[in-house]
Amino acid sequence: MRNRYDRQLSTLNEMLIRMGSTCEDAISQVALAMQGKKENAFEGTDSDITARIIEKVHQTESEIDQMEKDIESLCLKLLLQQQPVATDLRVISAALKMISDLERIGDQCSDIADIVTFLSSDHVKNFSSSVNIQEMAAATMKMVTMAVDSFVNRNQVLAEGVIKADDHVDELFMGVKREIIDLIGKNPDSGEALLDLLMIAKYFERIGDHATNVAEWVVFSITGVHTDGNTASRAH
Repeated sequence: MRNRYDRQLSTLNEMLIRMGSTCEDAISQVALAMQGKKENAFEGTDSDITARIIEKVHQTESEIDQMEKDIESLCLKLLLQQQPVATDLRVISAALKMISDLERIGDQCSDIADIVTFLSSDHVKNFSSSVNIQEMAAATMKMVTMAVDSFVNRNQVLAEGVIKADDHVDELFMGVKREIIDLIGKNPDSGEALLDLLMIAKYFERIGDHATNVAEWVVFSITGVHTDGNTASRAH
């Protein structure tokens, strides 16, 4: 019985790794869409490339949604059939919380893709290089990777590193906001497009919040203590 239970817990870890990796892919794809780069199988005009990447983002979001359902089903099966206690119960409970945040990361990548759809390629080229959004994308993708790794490896130090990294993402967002305010003053005719870029930056900041939520649940699964009472107020 215990061997079967251990195999199911191992499967849970593997499914979470895949879900986290797919979230990373979604973040990478929206960052790529903003750059309009001709990579992998994408060929054609900038607008064609962007459209194909955005379509892939939406497909990835659907995959993440299905992963959430599959992991939730496995967690409920473990709770009902195995009736775990102590540490195992915390691990499964934390996993149920984590997949909700990972699913929201997929949603927000899709929201970014929708905004990029309405941004002209000229606006993206003219301003995205001036605004430090790509660094935010890279930072949040790293946070997601670290958060899932910390769960799988039961690494509290790594999880706490994710929580600290959120401050850096918040600082990047404030920097982007200042940059965009300055650009609007210099390019009033492009104000709407620049506000769209600000919204994209805000979504990346929220993705960082969700990664932090995941890390906090990892700490809970290890220690039994959920330290940040503000988690519920973040990243809606």
